[in-house]
Amino acid sequence: MYNFPKNNLFCKIIIMPVPSSTKYYATVIGSSLSWFALIFQFYLIVINRSASLNETIIRYFTFYTILTNLLVAICFTAQVVHKHKRQSFFTRPETLAATVVYIGVVGLVYNVILRFAWHPTGLQRVVDELLHLIIPLYYILYWVLLVPKIKLQCATPLSWLLYPLIYLIVILLRGAYSNYYPYPFVNVTVLGYQKVIVNCLFVLIAFLIFSFIVITVSRKLAKPIIT
Repeated sequence: MYNFPKNNLFCKIIIMPVPSSTKYYATVIGSSLSWFALIFQFYLIVINRSASLNETIIRYFTFYTILTNLLVAICFTAQVVHKHKRQSFFTRPETLAATVVYIGVVGLVYNVILRFAWHPTGLQRVVDELLHLIIPLYYILYWVLLVPKIKLQCATPLSWLLYPLIYLIVILLRGAYSNYYPYPFVNVTVLGYQKVIVNCLFVLIAFLIFSFIVITVSRKLAKPIIT
């Protein structure tokens, strides 16, 4: 792992004390952006639905982008609600770090693989950019600059894989039943199981790589425990 020099300007900047009010307002902004994007994406998918209302609602929650932005929204909101209260699961440093990985992969996969598959306009484009670009970048910067870091264990990424792994299993099982797949790279009907499994392995590898980057940054920036 790369060792940041002690006098590295970048390190000095990101470990500088931040006023609590700055973090609070940044958290409120992040929460507002996330809920705005999720609510309006739900509205858009419902009014433009091609299936029944019940099926459309189910499909909304089969998108990894939606589930992960929902996680981001909950993490932001929990930090506002629990500002002066006992720590909750969604405000724990481990959870916030894992969420960096999850939302980072949203931005990576969409902007590298899926961005050119469609061309949204109007409100849909605004929501699309929020969910896949602005919120991922905002949350990553928020975590780097404002969230306290701890020395996470190097084996932690293995437990972080549970969420994407369970997600992939569920959408493949549901797809076998409903013949609906939320993303083209997991569409078994078109690609077949062999190609889809390979695609899923590449995605999981991306999760692992991103996880180890986050672990490294968190360990380097963790404040030493004073005894």
